Amino acid sequence: MANNVNLSRISGSTVENPSPTSDSGVPYDQFGHGHYFSKKTFHKPTYCHHCTDMLWGLIGQGFICEVCNFVVHERCLKTVVSPCSTVATNVIKNPVPHCWTEGHLKRKFCNVCRKRIEDQSAVRCEVCEYCVHVECQDFSVPDCKECATYVPEQELVRITDQNIKEVVQTHHWREGNLPANSKCHYCKKTCWSTECLAGMRCEWCGITAHAACYRHLSIECNFGWLQSIMLPPFSVSIPRTDVPLETIIGVQRKKESQTPRILPEETPEFDRRGDKDSDEFPSPKDKDKDEETIKVFDGNASMKRKTYRTITISRNANKDQIVAACLRSFHIHDDPRHYIITDAYARPEREISDFMPVQSLIRTEGKRCGLFFRYKPPNPDEGTILSPILIVLFTVTIDTGVDEVMVEALDQFGLDSSDLNRYRLVEVSLEKGCVHERTMDNNESPWAIIKGLARESIRQKENTRFYLQQVDEVYCSSVAIFVGNLPANLSQRHYERILVEFLGKPYKYRQIGPIYYEYGSMILTYDNADIAVKAYYMLRESVYDEKNLLVLLLPNIMPEMVPKGVRPLLVFVNVKSGGCQGLELISSFRKLLNPYQVYDLENGGPLPGLYVFRHIQDYKILVCGGDGTVGWVLQCLDNVGQDSECQSPPCAIVPLGTGNDLARVLRWGPGYTGQEDPITVLKDVIDAEEIRLDRWTVVIHQEETGRSADPTGERQSSNQEDSTAIMVMNNYFGLGIDADLCLGFHNAREENPERFNSRLHNKGVYVKMGLKKMVSRKSWQNFNKDIRLEVDGKHVVLDSKVEGIIILNILSWGSGANPWGPEKDDQFSKPNHYDGMLEIVGVNGVVHMGQIQSGLSSAKRIAQGGHIRIKILTDMPVQVDGEPWIQSPGEVVILKSALKATMLRKSKMKRRNTEPSLPGGSEPGSSSSSVTSVTSTTTTTTATEVIGSTGTRRIREKDEGGKLEKIFSETE
Repeated sequence: MANNVNLSRISGSTVENPSPTSDSGVPYDQFGHGHYFSKKTFHKPTYCHHCTDMLWGLIGQGFICEVCNFVVHERCLKTVVSPCSTVATNVIKNPVPHCWTEGHLKRKFCNVCRKRIEDQSAVRCEVCEYCVHVECQDFSVPDCKECATYVPEQELVRITDQNIKEVVQTHHWREGNLPANSKCHYCKKTCWSTECLAGMRCEWCGITAHAACYRHLSIECNFGWLQSIMLPPFSVSIPRTDVPLETIIGVQRKKESQTPRILPEETPEFDRRGDKDSDEFPSPKDKDKDEETIKVFDGNASMKRKTYRTITISRNANKDQIVAACLRSFHIHDDPRHYIITDAYARPEREISDFMPVQSLIRTEGKRCGLFFRYKPPNPDEGTILSPILIVLFTVTIDTGVDEVMVEALDQFGLDSSDLNRYRLVEVSLEKGCVHERTMDNNESPWAIIKGLARESIRQKENTRFYLQQVDEVYCSSVAIFVGNLPANLSQRHYERILVEFLGKPYKYRQIGPIYYEYGSMILTYDNADIAVKAYYMLRESVYDEKNLLVLLLPNIMPEMVPKGVRPLLVFVNVKSGGCQGLELISSFRKLLNPYQVYDLENGGPLPGLYVFRHIQDYKILVCGGDGTVGWVLQCLDNVGQDSECQSPPCAIVPLGTGNDLARVLRWGPGYTGQEDPITVLKDVIDAEEIRLDRWTVVIHQEETGRSADPTGERQSSNQEDSTAIMVMNNYFGLGIDADLCLGFHNAREENPERFNSRLHNKGVYVKMGLKKMVSRKSWQNFNKDIRLEVDGKHVVLDSKVEGIIILNILSWGSGANPWGPEKDDQFSKPNHYDGMLEIVGVNGVVHMGQIQSGLSSAKRIAQGGHIRIKILTDMPVQVDGEPWIQSPGEVVILKSALKATMLRKSKMKRRNTEPSLPGGSEPGSSSSSVTSVTSTTTTTTATEVIGSTGTRRIREKDEGGKLEKIFSETE
């Protein structure tokens, strides 16, 4: 055969060719894994990559692949299933590009060369656990997990008892780098190793298995522990475009100035660049050796870029041995008779002679010898195309056009070829783990394309395949683009005029809306994916008011495809909170969940995620950030809730801020330390209980002679003529000394935001501010005369010592302090955050505030009420939920808001001790289930599950032997 091109609808396969290795190698064609095995004597402890056991013996302990360094026992040789890197690209069904980022990859193994990643420069996939050296990235396999697989007619379905068709999700296996103490799901034995790349792990459900065992497991994946909050990939659609996944999900990249990407010193096995003196000049020791190191270029493109591979070969080697070494160097699995080598420095270019080929190379002074590795089929004008599904071959020539190829392919696939307009031929090229698609014109010739690619780069020729697609195979009924960074509060006609100016009429959207006026953001909807992608790139390069537009391509969620009982978790991460913890969390959540349900608030805030989830009837939200981030998400929910199926989804918190008072009240802790396992956080979200959070409307009426200075710019003016501002309060409201300190901290952070990147530093600055206020003796001694307080229509007289008041909705303030104090036998009722009441306390100065925060004292209780009116008689610092400003004289009214907020409170009770290797141990679909171990006087009750918020409790009982089980329900 002259050429191997993968032409299929869904899959590719390996090609069986003679081994180009030496005669001592073990033939691999009978096994189909593509390794070039040769026997080797290992001089240090070495482990089998298949069974993870040590290789014992003195000489010839095992075999090693000459290309990918796969080590194996002789007894395991016939059971090897891990493909070599030379054929790994061909065996994947549907290539999915990786999402490359740089990271700390110590104690990881490279998935290409299988060597340990030490201090060398390496990259990893943000979505899956695929790790490679930078110099191995050229040979990475684009087999990332598919996160958006919705098609109108699903092929893999299961018929349930109720005759309902359900899509079957399959496992996505990744080799090596397993978590510590992993056990095989099939044989229950240890399957992880710290010594080599071994074992298999499903990227969706997390189960692990031996390489020899995982094929015995069921193909069906149920997402394991996270089933009840997972957004299934078969419910998500995204247009088939060249827009990389990292652009769609908004992967944060480190600045080049901080982490320059430097290639490590190259070894003879992985030399890539040819512009270094060390590569150009041969070592003096080379003259005394019988071997020679030669540079190999795989085409004209590599010569132009000065990128090459090196081979070290005997000076007496024949031409076949050199071709075999070149095939291994470029990780190519093909018939060596279809390749030739030419002298790279000969003019004109000539093929190397059969007699003494190494010694006949032209040697330029101070440079190593160079070779061109060329593709030369027996008949340059004719070749064969492999159709892997049915294992059929058909011949094409340079005159064979796209239409003829499609007709032949359709006949071989058993499809109707009478109407070619329904189909298109797509050229797919794979490079460095990325996937690029191009629809071919009818006048093009696939064989001519292959010949041209082979001239430029043999490696690129090997990584090019052709797919047959239906033109009307629309995975997205519509494509939505989020556009932000436009001026706020313009008219719809003004926004349309701006966009048409950027796009022009050919790329105009079908529909605009919804428009988020106060944020200067909107959604554009297109019917054609190709036009949408072109508009996406045009808008991304546009600038308005000296600001680049923020443009996001959004996925579509089909709510009818979300299984019953599943409440997908929408995750928002503020990567600026908590130092680097936000970046670490968002990376972990993208691996554990579907990346299309994890959103970085740096890219458009909460609005894109809320729009994507707008049609899901029931879902949860996880906010990773401080109290301000939580308030931001709740505020956006207020704006978009009326247009959503789920108007008030329950929210959980991962505290990344400084104070985290709301998170403390809801039992999520004082702050995320980075020591917690992210999967444990998600399990806590599953088990959390739903509660209501009172929210309050703050109405500020300013006197006409004054005007407030709000540095945040977040207050919405509802009527500028009478200078009225309306805000929503979730946590607390402060006036006087408390707000003064908060304002000082806020101004310091605005001046040097880069310094406020850790929780400890932020608290230190706050303490310094307090000490300065105490030393300067500037106080609010006339505070009781500067304001008038009215609670539920009754005037409240303030003590002359009070220098500030705090109005509490939650019993946490100032990083966990409780100003209200412990319960007393007084006229006040026991407060909480859902009783419809606010608590008002007074502080007597900075020292008193310090005593409250240290737990030595409590604030002075003043009143409780549901309607508060404050008359401000002078300029005064004010803060709402930690956002301060100087308020001019006027009136502040705080009253119960009609806006609702449902929060998730972390359960105190421990989870039932279920074996971790059994995924889906807790019941998926539990609204706010809490699985507990119940201690009682009887020995039969083992677990209690609280289902929903109705108080129905299901109790599972077993006898002492654990054989009988009874399930019943009771209503509290």
